[in-house]
Amino acid sequence: MFNSLSDRLTSTFKNLRGRGRLSEADIDATVREIRRALLDADVAVPVVRQFTAAVRERALGSEVSGALNPAQQVVKIVNDELVTILGGQTRALQLAKTPPTVIMLAGLQGAGKTTLAGKLALALKEQGHTPILVAADLQRPNAVTQLSVVGQRAGVPVFAPHPGNTSDHDPAGSATIGDPVAVARGGVDEARAKQHDVVIVDTAGRLGVDEVLMQQAADIRAAITPDEVLFVIDAMIGQDAVTTANAFLEGVDFTGVVLSKLDGDARGGAALSVAQVTGRPIMFASTGEKLTEFEVFHPDRMASRILDMGDVLTLIEQAERAFDADEAERMAAKVAGGEDFTLSDFLVQMQQMKKLGSMKKMLGMMPGMAQMRDQIENFDEREVDRVQALIQSMTPAERENPKIINGSRRARIARGAGQTTAAVNGLLDRFTQAQKMMRQMAKGGGAPGMPGGMPGMPGLPGGGKKSRGKQQPKKKVKGKSGNPAKRAQQEREAMQRALGGGAKKPSAPAGSAFGVKEPDQQGADLDNLELPGDLGKLLGGGR
Repeated sequence: MFNSLSDRLTSTFKNLRGRGRLSEADIDATVREIRRALLDADVAVPVVRQFTAAVRERALGSEVSGALNPAQQVVKIVNDELVTILGGQTRALQLAKTPPTVIMLAGLQGAGKTTLAGKLALALKEQGHTPILVAADLQRPNAVTQLSVVGQRAGVPVFAPHPGNTSDHDPAGSATIGDPVAVARGGVDEARAKQHDVVIVDTAGRLGVDEVLMQQAADIRAAITPDEVLFVIDAMIGQDAVTTANAFLEGVDFTGVVLSKLDGDARGGAALSVAQVTGRPIMFASTGEKLTEFEVFHPDRMASRILDMGDVLTLIEQAERAFDADEAERMAAKVAGGEDFTLSDFLVQMQQMKKLGSMKKMLGMMPGMAQMRDQIENFDEREVDRVQALIQSMTPAERENPKIINGSRRARIARGAGQTTAAVNGLLDRFTQAQKMMRQMAKGGGAPGMPGGMPGMPGLPGGGKKSRGKQQPKKKVKGKSGNPAKRAQQEREAMQRALGGGAKKPSAPAGSAFGVKEPDQQGADLDNLELPGDLGKLLGGGR
């Protein structure tokens, strides 16, 4: 979502690199570019003014003037101020001292409250809680049904005593729709009776802010006295995000903000303004449609992503949740014991990688990946499935010993996976790279730089023979030119000096069997060259 803002800021900082000292004019120019980038990203004008004023004041102070690297110091200042406008510190849920903890969701219709209720419930369930969902949105058609489906997918019970509005033709104010306040109150009572320690109440929204919406939300809040009121806001709605947030703050007085649809391609800057404008922290972020694509919002990590410095901590946390500890321990023991890495192990590793979710998102969390964004976006997620199909088309013997895979076996594997022989060849090449890496790790050399990108992931940045050549250039011989023609000339001159000056004969250059090149290549006089033993007779001179 923040790709445009990230690119603009990164480009601005590149202009500062290599400068030993920054003048006031340099800082003013940098602040102007930052201001334009933030305004283009839809960040609220008051927030932009406050942000740029703070950056300029700190940049002109001794903090930058006395720094060894002024450019990096400016980047640090911008990072600090970004963290500030995003809320400063990570804010966790405040659980009630006496269960159940009541969480109320509020926001406009279409913001994603119902789906987010399921995501939050699943996240709490994985932490050991016993949540229950309450269907208090009785106005939107089939909202109760949707919440029931989401709850079933999350494995969480749903309290839904009333079906709510099941058709667009039902009058919004009809008594047949039911009383959402009574449903919310009944949901809390149900949680106490069945010993659920968290209650998540899904409330109704409107297409716009109105008195009926606010009054209903206020009545539900008064009835259930929630421990947390989370305002769910669509990160793609633009400048209206600030107006809507202020209206809900006044009408409901929410305690935290949840950003939904953070995986969209809108500019999204207005969502960054909500925490600063309302004074309420952003607590969670929804990053996709799956129930697992939900994360705690860390202001420092989000600032790091925007400045293209990556988010390795979140990546590690996701890996810890997704990877099987027993399998990782088995693989570590296998490598330490000197056993060879097989295609069966390769398949297991790929299946573990799939649990992390989207490869594009995972790579996007790594530092400096903005410059490779095009390659990442062009990566086909289905390629992982294709590689898995190829390995599963092999026999157990072939997976354990890929060297036995000859031409006919490759053709059979390709047919079994519905692919080409070239795809099998590519997989075996990538596997060979992975096997070499594992052998190097077994010898204690650590994980070397992988020239082919990630093994088994064709199409990723760094993959392919051409890329490998670029990433690992051949080392130049000291004192010799990298230009082939000039280098050949240097060798000829060195040879002539050695032959003419009685110096020690040079070692054989590449392509020569006897220590010298052909006469037409170097112009040396072979008649005056002393050859050892019977070598002269062998060369046909009869000498």
